[in-house]
Amino acid sequence: MTFTLETDGFALLPGVLNAAEVERLSCALGLVNGAGRRGLLGVPAVAQLARSPRVLDLVRPHLPQEPLPVRAIYFDKSPDANWLVPWHQDLTLAVRERAEAPGFGPWSVKDGIPHVQPPVALLERMLAVRLHLGAADATNGALRVLPGTHRAGRLTAESIQQLRAERAEHLCAAAAGDALLMRPLLLHASTRSDRPGHRRVLHLEFAAFELPDNLHWHEAA
Repeated sequence: MTFTLETDGFALLPGVLNAAEVERLSCALGLVNGAGRRGLLGVPAVAQLARSPRVLDLVRPHLPQEPLPVRAIYFDKSPDANWLVPWHQDLTLAVRERAEAPGFGPWSVKDGIPHVQPPVALLERMLAVRLHLGAADATNGALRVLPGTHRAGRLTAESIQQLRAERAEHLCAAAAGDALLMRPLLLHASTRSDRPGHRRVLHLEFAAFELPDNLHWHEAA
């Protein structure tokens, strides 16, 4: 079965990076203490990739204006950092400092960085690109999604439970070098890994809008 970004909220693109590129990017990111690292648009190799024609050409057809890379996170699920993620939507933006703006809130802090929920209309103008730096499958915590839930807006806990009961989930198995395009509002989750080794993913986020004048992206490239 073929899934599309417009209908299902996600799409798998095979072979976006070749084996040599996966190896170079893995070396540039280095070892991870804990579950992962945030703020990686400051790493030259990551910033160069996020601004590259190859990646931007994947994103442009799905956003209403020129995409801006606004966040990069490296996830490394391993025997030393093995976690599960419950069903959720990606609802927050990372910004430099807290400032009040109409429609923005509530606020939170992650790793010392202010995060805020923007209006749903802005989340709908974002897209994530998950680049797999190793194979991901049912045994090591590959992403699971509920197709089509990106069109349901911001969901309550009760709505999430109802959608889980009504819709079949899909496991986004991927090979090293594959890219997964994903809307932030798509319901997704992952399990713990059941085997040794690493499940490495570089998560890039792109936005097609300007923030209010008193808000600034924490790490826009």
